[in-house]
Amino acid sequence: MSKQALAKNLILQTRSSYWFVPTVLVVCSVVAVLLTLWVDRYPESVFYIWPDSWATTQIDGARSMISVIAQSILGVAGVMFSVTIVAVSFASGNFGPRLIGNFMKDRGTQWSLGILIGNFVFALMLLRAMHSGDDAQDPAIAVFVPHMSLGLALLFTGVSIMTVIYYVHHIPETINVSNISAGLGKRLRYAIEVVIDNQPPVDGNLARPTGEANHSLCLTRNGYVQNYDRAQLLELAEEHALFVHVQLGVGAFVSPSSPVMAVWGPDALPDDLREDLCGCFVVGSTPTEEQNLLFIVQQLVEMIARALSPGVNDPFTAINCMNWLYAGLSAASLYNGGLKPAPMSRVSGEDLTFERIFEHGFGAAYSYIKTDNLTAAHCRVLLQRLAVELDDADDVAFVKAWDAKLDIQADT
Repeated sequence: MSKQALAKNLILQTRSSYWFVPTVLVVCSVVAVLLTLWVDRYPESVFYIWPDSWATTQIDGARSMISVIAQSILGVAGVMFSVTIVAVSFASGNFGPRLIGNFMKDRGTQWSLGILIGNFVFALMLLRAMHSGDDAQDPAIAVFVPHMSLGLALLFTGVSIMTVIYYVHHIPETINVSNISAGLGKRLRYAIEVVIDNQPPVDGNLARPTGEANHSLCLTRNGYVQNYDRAQLLELAEEHALFVHVQLGVGAFVSPSSPVMAVWGPDALPDDLREDLCGCFVVGSTPTEEQNLLFIVQQLVEMIARALSPGVNDPFTAINCMNWLYAGLSAASLYNGGLKPAPMSRVSGEDLTFERIFEHGFGAAYSYIKTDNLTAAHCRVLLQRLAVELDDADDVAFVKAWDAKLDIQADT
């Protein structure tokens, strides 16, 4: 399997986990406490910066202070974790389970949990290192109170207190529906701009293959195509003089019987080449945003559908999501010349066009929008604005056709 595709998938899964950042901060805490304890054991070192006048803490007081810090931090961390789970459950129940990944990727929550757990580990290891004459392993050391480490523990506790304050402010923001839709809309526009900026150059020496493909390749796994290594696929196609058309791209659900690639080439493909071609694809249990900006569109549509459901009946949330869909469509047609059909290449797939984004956005949400007069009226306003702003005649005609369709349905 392609190492680049696997690496991208691993990075994406790590980015969407609650364990990575806290684990890194715990490791950093362990390293930090070992270093500060070493400095405390050798006060003659140039790294020892603690003034003698501040070294007044006794062993019993130091132990009590660190014990209180460790117990308090762990208790607060448990409460924060519980609040996080409640917030994720609330958001997935009200805005859709597809949005769970957005909360899992939230850096504010990951860092908040990591800072508190890291501070707890620092205090715990510091407590273990302190000893008096009765329990000292080295008889030459009667009492060991790591004053500089204690000072750092107090500093980290102050940071933890500020983290709790930030977290209490941050959680309500993460479940604010306007912030959720805005985050999706901004990522959609950015993803569209990236696709436009990275459009491949035209190869004038290639001619499009004619006739039926010689081979149809399937993957051996069930699940969603999460990403594929296009560079590796192109390298294999050029090396073996193949033309590859990806029939089921990122976001599609595949099974071992689903044709994923149509290949034009020699009559016989070696088994190792087949494995290399199929190995460029990574299949998982859930769709992702990697190489699949339509998944972001689908999340906005899901929010529209839930907002306009009889049990919720929140047209203003639907209007907010439609505004961000409008912003993405505007970028798809106007940014740097807009989305264009991909030039001829040895590796091709279904083109990402203005029409496809529109169909997955307003087209998919149409059945929900038309049932509410407020959202239908706002949708007509957005479509009319698009028709005025767009430069491409085909895009304008497409938008006007949908505007007329919505008008007819709304009048009936």
